[in-house]
Amino acid sequence: MSLRKGLKPLFIYLFLTIYGITTIFPFLWMVITTFKSKGAVFEFPPQLVPDLMFKPGMWDNYAKVLFEHHFMLYLWNSTFISLTASFGQLLTCSLAGFAFARMQFAGKHIIFSILIGTMMIPGEVTIIPEFLMFSKLGWLNTFAPLIIPSLLVGTFGTFLLKEFYSTVPAGLEEAAIIDGCSSFRVYRDIFLPLSGPPLATLFVIAFMNNWNDLLRPVLYTHSPALRTVSQGLMEFHSVYSTDWTLLMTASVIALLPIIVVYVFNQRYILDGMISSGMKG
Repeated sequence: MSLRKGLKPLFIYLFLTIYGITTIFPFLWMVITTFKSKGAVFEFPPQLVPDLMFKPGMWDNYAKVLFEHHFMLYLWNSTFISLTASFGQLLTCSLAGFAFARMQFAGKHIIFSILIGTMMIPGEVTIIPEFLMFSKLGWLNTFAPLIIPSLLVGTFGTFLLKEFYSTVPAGLEEAAIIDGCSSFRVYRDIFLPLSGPPLATLFVIAFMNNWNDLLRPVLYTHSPALRTVSQGLMEFHSVYSTDWTLLMTASVIALLPIIVVYVFNQRYILDGMISSGMKG
Protein backbone atom coordinates (compact mmCIF):
# COMPACT_ATOMS: atom_id res chain seq x y z
CA MET A 1 0.00 0.00 0.00
CA SER A 2 2.78 2.44 0.87
CA LEU A 3 4.50 1.74 -2.47
CA ARG A 4 1.22 2.35 -4.33
CA LYS A 5 0.69 5.63 -2.47
CA GLY A 6 4.23 6.69 -3.36
CA LEU A 7 3.86 5.85 -7.05
CA LYS A 8 0.51 7.62 -7.50
CA PRO A 9 1.81 11.20 -7.13
CA LEU A 10 4.84 10.25 -9.26
CA PHE A 11 2.59 9.21 -12.17
CA ILE A 12 0.45 12.33 -11.69
CA TYR A 13 3.46 14.67 -11.85
CA LEU A 14 4.89 12.72 -14.79
CA PHE A 15 1.61 13.07 -16.70
CA LEU A 16 1.38 16.79 -15.89
CA THR A 17 4.99 17.32 -16.99
CA ILE A 18 4.39 15.60 -20.33
CA TYR A 19 1.14 17.51 -20.81
CA GLY A 20 2.84 20.82 -19.98
CA ILE A 21 5.70 20.18 -22.43
CA THR A 22 3.22 19.18 -25.16
CA THR A 23 1.17 22.32 -24.56
CA ILE A 24 4.06 24.78 -24.54
CA PHE A 25 6.06 23.20 -27.38
CA PRO A 26 4.22 25.03 -30.23
CA PHE A 27 5.06 28.36 -28.60
CA LEU A 28 8.68 27.31 -28.09
CA TRP A 29 8.90 26.23 -31.72
CA MET A 30 7.52 29.59 -32.79
CA VAL A 31 10.23 31.35 -30.75
CA ILE A 32 12.92 29.05 -32.19
CA THR A 33 11.75 29.88 -35.73
CA THR A 34 12.32 33.59 -35.12
CA PHE A 35 16.06 32.91 -34.89
CA LYS A 36 16.21 30.99 -38.17
CA SER A 37 17.03 32.16 -41.66
CA LYS A 38 14.50 31.67 -44.44
CA GLY A 39 16.25 28.61 -45.82
CA ALA A 40 16.38 26.88 -42.43
CA VAL A 41 12.63 26.99 -41.78
CA PHE A 42 11.86 23.91 -43.89
CA GLU A 43 15.06 22.07 -43.07
CA PHE A 44 14.62 18.32 -42.60
CA PRO A 45 15.03 16.89 -40.10
CA PRO A 46 13.93 19.95 -38.10
CA GLN A 47 16.63 21.48 -35.92
CA LEU A 48 15.80 22.58 -32.38
CA VAL A 49 18.88 24.84 -32.34
CA PRO A 50 18.28 27.69 -34.83
CA ASP A 51 21.06 28.48 -37.29
CA LEU A 52 21.28 32.19 -36.27
CA MET A 53 21.46 31.59 -32.52
CA PHE A 54 24.38 33.55 -31.00
CA LYS A 55 25.60 34.53 -34.46
CA PRO A 56 25.66 37.83 -36.38
CA GLY A 57 22.14 38.59 -37.55
CA MET A 58 20.48 36.80 -34.64
CA TRP A 59 18.06 39.70 -34.06
CA ASP A 60 17.62 40.67 -37.71
CA ASN A 61 14.10 39.21 -37.95
CA TYR A 62 12.95 41.27 -34.96
CA ALA A 63 14.54 44.43 -36.36
CA LYS A 64 12.84 43.90 -39.73
CA VAL A 65 9.43 43.33 -38.17
CA LEU A 66 9.60 46.24 -35.72
CA PHE A 67 11.08 48.89 -38.00
CA GLU A 68 10.86 47.89 -41.67
CA HIS A 69 7.30 46.57 -41.31
CA HIS A 70 6.26 49.33 -38.83
CA PHE A 71 5.25 46.96 -36.04
CA MET A 72 6.20 49.58 -33.44
CA LEU A 73 3.35 51.72 -34.76
CA TYR A 74 0.96 48.76 -34.84
CA LEU A 75 1.87 47.86 -31.26
CA TRP A 76 1.15 51.40 -30.12
CA ASN A 77 -2.20 51.47 -31.92
CA SER A 78 -3.33 48.11 -30.51
CA THR A 79 -2.12 49.03 -27.01
CA PHE A 80 -4.02 52.33 -27.06
CA ILE A 81 -7.21 50.71 -28.36
CA SER A 82 -7.06 47.73 -26.00
CA LEU A 83 -6.23 49.71 -22.86
CA THR A 84 -8.83 52.42 -23.52
CA ALA A 85 -11.59 49.92 -24.27
CA SER A 86 -10.64 47.64 -21.36
CA PHE A 87 -10.50 50.37 -18.72
CA GLY A 88 -13.74 51.76 -20.11
CA GLN A 89 -15.37 48.36 -19.70
CA LEU A 90 -14.23 48.19 -16.08
CA LEU A 91 -16.05 51.45 -15.38
CA THR A 92 -19.25 50.83 -17.33
CA CYS A 93 -19.60 47.16 -16.36
CA SER A 94 -18.97 47.81 -12.68
CA LEU A 95 -21.57 50.58 -12.64
CA ALA A 96 -24.11 48.45 -14.50
CA GLY A 97 -23.35 45.39 -12.39
CA PHE A 98 -23.85 47.39 -9.18
CA ALA A 99 -27.14 48.80 -10.44
CA PHE A 100 -28.52 45.38 -11.37
CA ALA A 101 -27.27 43.74 -8.18
CA ARG A 102 -28.05 46.27 -5.44
CA MET A 103 -30.51 48.89 -6.75
CA GLN A 104 -34.24 48.62 -7.31
CA PHE A 105 -35.88 50.18 -10.36
CA ALA A 106 -38.77 49.41 -12.66
CA GLY A 107 -38.11 46.73 -15.26
CA LYS A 108 -34.73 45.72 -13.81
CA HIS A 109 -35.18 42.00 -14.41
CA ILE A 110 -36.56 42.51 -17.92
CA ILE A 111 -33.71 44.81 -18.91
CA PHE A 112 -31.13 42.41 -17.48
CA SER A 113 -32.73 39.48 -19.33
CA ILE A 114 -32.61 41.40 -22.61
CA LEU A 115 -28.99 42.32 -21.95
CA ILE A 116 -28.04 38.69 -21.32
CA GLY A 117 -30.00 37.65 -24.42
CA THR A 118 -27.75 39.81 -26.60
CA MET A 119 -24.88 37.43 -25.80
CA MET A 120 -26.53 34.90 -28.12
CA ILE A 121 -26.44 37.32 -31.10
CA PRO A 122 -23.30 36.86 -33.25
CA GLY A 123 -21.30 40.01 -33.86
CA GLU A 124 -21.54 39.47 -37.62
CA VAL A 125 -25.31 40.08 -37.42
CA THR A 126 -24.88 43.63 -36.15
CA ILE A 127 -21.81 44.58 -38.16
CA ILE A 128 -23.76 46.12 -41.09
CA PRO A 129 -25.99 48.37 -38.90
CA GLU A 130 -22.86 49.33 -36.98
CA PHE A 131 -21.05 50.27 -40.19
CA LEU A 132 -23.95 52.40 -41.41
CA MET A 133 -24.24 54.14 -38.04
CA PHE A 134 -20.52 54.86 -37.77
CA SER A 135 -20.50 56.10 -41.36
CA LYS A 136 -23.24 58.65 -40.58
CA LEU A 137 -21.38 59.71 -37.43
CA GLY A 138 -18.20 60.29 -39.46
CA TRP A 139 -16.21 57.81 -37.39
CA LEU A 140 -14.85 55.72 -40.26
CA ASN A 141 -11.05 55.59 -40.47
CA THR A 142 -10.72 56.56 -36.81
CA PHE A 143 -10.19 54.63 -33.59
CA ALA A 144 -13.71 55.46 -32.36
CA PRO A 145 -15.48 52.39 -33.90
CA LEU A 146 -12.82 50.15 -32.36
CA ILE A 147 -13.14 51.62 -28.85
CA ILE A 148 -16.66 52.95 -28.26
CA PRO A 149 -18.68 49.72 -28.84
CA SER A 150 -16.37 47.69 -26.61
CA LEU A 151 -16.29 50.44 -23.99
CA LEU A 152 -20.06 50.83 -23.73
CA VAL A 153 -21.29 47.29 -24.36
CA GLY A 154 -19.85 44.76 -21.92
CA THR A 155 -22.54 42.12 -21.47
CA PHE A 156 -20.24 39.48 -20.02
CA GLY A 157 -18.55 41.99 -17.71
CA THR A 158 -21.89 43.27 -16.45
CA PHE A 159 -23.05 39.73 -15.72
CA LEU A 160 -19.75 38.87 -14.01
CA LEU A 161 -19.80 41.88 -11.72
CA LYS A 162 -23.53 41.66 -11.05
CA GLU A 163 -23.07 38.12 -9.77
CA PHE A 164 -20.09 39.18 -7.65
CA TYR A 165 -21.86 42.20 -6.13
CA SER A 166 -24.83 39.99 -5.29
CA THR A 167 -22.61 38.01 -2.90
CA VAL A 168 -21.45 41.05 -0.90
CA PRO A 169 -23.08 41.01 2.57
CA ALA A 170 -26.03 43.38 2.81
CA GLY A 171 -24.80 44.60 6.22
CA LEU A 172 -21.96 46.56 4.60
CA GLU A 173 -24.35 48.44 2.34
CA GLU A 174 -26.88 49.06 5.14
CA ALA A 175 -24.21 50.43 7.46
CA ALA A 176 -23.01 52.82 4.76
CA ILE A 177 -26.55 54.05 4.04
CA ILE A 178 -27.16 54.64 7.77
CA ASP A 179 -23.98 56.75 7.80
CA GLY A 180 -25.47 58.89 5.04
CA CYS A 181 -23.71 57.50 1.98
CA SER A 182 -25.39 57.88 -1.38
CA SER A 183 -25.70 54.97 -3.77
CA PHE A 184 -22.69 56.18 -5.74
CA ARG A 185 -20.56 56.45 -2.60
CA VAL A 186 -21.60 52.91 -1.61
CA TYR A 187 -20.45 51.75 -5.03
CA ARG A 188 -17.22 53.77 -4.98
CA ASP A 189 -16.11 53.28 -1.38
CA ILE A 190 -17.36 49.76 -0.57
CA PHE A 191 -18.14 47.65 -3.62
CA LEU A 192 -15.43 48.87 -5.99
CA PRO A 193 -12.51 48.22 -3.58
CA LEU A 194 -13.83 44.68 -2.99
CA SER A 195 -14.06 43.83 -6.68
CA GLY A 196 -10.36 43.54 -7.51
CA PRO A 197 -10.42 39.86 -8.62
CA PRO A 198 -13.43 40.11 -10.98
CA LEU A 199 -12.17 43.42 -12.37
CA ALA A 200 -8.77 41.86 -13.07
CA THR A 201 -10.44 38.91 -14.79
CA LEU A 202 -12.59 41.23 -16.89
CA PHE A 203 -9.59 43.38 -17.79
CA VAL A 204 -7.63 40.38 -19.10
CA ILE A 205 -10.60 39.13 -21.15
CA ALA A 206 -11.43 42.57 -22.55
CA PHE A 207 -7.79 43.28 -23.39
CA MET A 208 -7.41 39.97 -25.23
CA ASN A 209 -10.65 40.46 -27.18
CA ASN A 210 -9.67 43.94 -28.34
CA TRP A 211 -6.06 43.00 -29.02
CA ASN A 212 -7.00 40.04 -31.22
CA ASP A 213 -9.89 41.73 -33.05
CA LEU A 214 -9.41 41.74 -36.81
CA LEU A 215 -12.86 42.18 -38.36
CA ARG A 216 -13.57 45.70 -37.10
CA PRO A 217 -10.12 47.17 -37.86
CA VAL A 218 -10.36 45.81 -41.42
CA LEU A 219 -13.87 47.23 -41.91
CA TYR A 220 -13.52 50.60 -40.21
CA THR A 221 -9.94 51.71 -40.92
CA HIS A 222 -7.99 51.93 -44.15
CA SER A 223 -5.14 54.28 -43.29
CA PRO A 224 -1.75 52.55 -42.73
CA ALA A 225 -1.20 54.81 -39.71
CA LEU A 226 -4.24 53.25 -37.96
CA ARG A 227 -3.37 49.60 -38.51
CA THR A 228 -3.38 47.25 -35.54
CA VAL A 229 -1.20 44.23 -34.73
CA SER A 230 -3.80 41.81 -36.08
CA GLN A 231 -3.76 43.67 -39.40
CA GLY A 232 0.02 43.81 -39.38
CA LEU A 233 0.24 40.01 -39.19
CA MET A 234 -1.57 39.81 -42.52
CA GLU A 235 1.28 41.65 -44.26
CA PHE A 236 3.46 38.53 -44.20
CA HIS A 237 0.94 36.54 -46.24
CA SER A 238 0.65 36.84 -49.97
CA VAL A 239 -1.28 34.94 -52.63
CA TYR A 240 1.67 32.73 -53.51
CA SER A 241 3.92 32.64 -50.45
CA THR A 242 4.31 33.34 -46.75
CA ASP A 243 7.41 34.68 -45.03
CA TRP A 244 7.35 32.26 -42.10
CA THR A 245 10.34 33.63 -40.22
CA LEU A 246 8.93 37.15 -40.12
CA LEU A 247 5.40 35.88 -39.46
CA MET A 248 6.57 33.85 -36.46
CA THR A 249 8.59 36.82 -35.22
CA ALA A 250 5.61 39.13 -35.50
CA SER A 251 3.42 36.55 -33.75
CA VAL A 252 5.84 36.33 -30.81
CA ILE A 253 5.87 40.13 -30.52
CA ALA A 254 2.07 40.20 -30.71
CA LEU A 255 1.79 37.63 -27.90
CA LEU A 256 4.12 39.39 -25.47
CA PRO A 257 1.68 42.13 -24.32
CA ILE A 258 -1.04 39.53 -23.62
CA ILE A 259 1.42 37.47 -21.58
CA VAL A 260 2.50 40.56 -19.63
CA VAL A 261 -1.10 41.55 -18.90
CA TYR A 262 -1.91 38.06 -17.65
CA VAL A 263 1.24 37.78 -15.52
CA PHE A 264 0.52 41.06 -13.75
CA ASN A 265 -3.12 40.09 -13.13
CA GLN A 266 -2.84 36.38 -12.40
CA ARG A 267 -2.62 36.90 -8.63
CA TYR A 268 -5.97 38.69 -8.60
CA ILE A 269 -7.52 36.10 -10.92
CA LEU A 270 -6.37 33.25 -8.68
CA ASP A 271 -7.66 35.11 -5.61
CA GLY A 272 -11.03 35.43 -7.32
CA MET A 273 -11.12 31.73 -8.19
CA ILE A 274 -10.28 30.81 -4.59
CA SER A 275 -12.72 33.21 -2.97
CA SER A 276 -15.52 32.21 -5.34
CA GLY A 277 -15.56 28.79 -3.71
CA MET A 278 -15.83 30.16 -0.17
CA LYS A 279 -19.03 30.76 1.75
CA GLY A 280 -19.70 33.47 4.31
